Amino acid sequence: MNCQEAYLLPSPPNIAVFLTTIVLPLVLFPYSSASSLDSFIYVGCSQTKYSPGSPYESNVNSVLASLVNSASISSFNSFKISLPGSTQADVVYGLYQCRGDLTNPDCHHCVASAVTRLSTFCVATSGGALQLEGCFVKYDNAPFLGAQDKTVVSKKCGPSIGYESDMLARRDAVLAYLTGGGQYFREGGSEKVQGMVQCIQDVSMNECQDCLSEAIQRLKSECGSSPWGTCS
Repeated sequence: MNCQEAYLLPSPPNIAVFLTTIVLPLVLFPYSSASSLDSFIYVGCSQTKYSPGSPYESNVNSVLASLVNSASISSFNSFKISLPGSTQADVVYGLYQCRGDLTNPDCHHCVASAVTRLSTFCVATSGGALQLEGCFVKYDNAPFLGAQDKTVVSKKCGPSIGYESDMLARRDAVLAYLTGGGQYFREGGSEKVQGMVQCIQDVSMNECQDCLSEAIQRLKSECGSSPWGTCS
């Protein structure tokens, strides 16, 4: 979906909530080490293929290279590329989004890793998307930049163990705080509860809030008594 939601509840009496949206997807990013930023979330590849040596392949390669290069100076960017000799059918759209708390070097490292894996998973496909703990990348021949998408591509819940009402109230308070800032990226909480939220920056703030609200309700409903849960 356009946003991904995740939370983590350690054993009582402490609760840690990690909420991340990536409109694209919403994701959980509890750690910042290079190894954890590279942790795999999901991948999706188009069922259609392009011909090797075609103008479309050149445009795909150019888009992916642009994503990696831009990630060294910005946490988000999007591209529409059509090299000389291309037709309208050869146009390729692409974007990446890094978590808002990443440094430029970490963002660049994550996007470079994501692009490398995407090229391995989605060999000669006309489109593909891949998400790691620290970043998200996508390319396609169909226009998608700025379009909201609530399709759920990944949902996981931990074992149901239950929590006291006070612990769940603390969790809900953090979730409310994260969605109340009117920002694409926000983190905060208390000593016992910490959280984070990130939306992909090609959508409007209203669309970000809408997607995030739906993801939160889904996780509360489907993973409410679990120590952790993710929904992308």
